[in-house]
Amino acid sequence: MIHPSYNELMKVVNNNAEYGEEPVVNSRYSIVIASAKRARQIIGGAEPLVPNAAGKKPLSIAVEELYTGNVKILGEDDDVEEEGDR
Repeated sequence: MIHPSYNELMKVVNNNAEYGEEPVVNSRYSIVIASAKRARQIIGGAEPLVPNAAGKKPLSIAVEELYTGNVKILGEDDDVEEEGDR
C-alpha cells in the first residue's frame, strides 16, 4: 500500500488554495506526473529535500517531498523564477 495515499497528497498540495480558487491539482494524474518528474531529478543528481533519504528509492523520496511541502506543484499560470533568471 502506498503511503501517503493519492487523496492525502492532493489535500496537502491543494492546502494553500484559497476558498473559491481553483485547486492546483485536480486529479491523481497530476500527482503521478509531478512525483515522476521529481524522481527523475533525484536520479539525475538533485539533492533530496527530506532527511534520511539514504537507501530510499527516488520515487519514495519524491512522494515524501510533496507530502511534507518541500516540493510544490505550480499551476499553469504561476511564474517560475529559474536559477539563470536571478
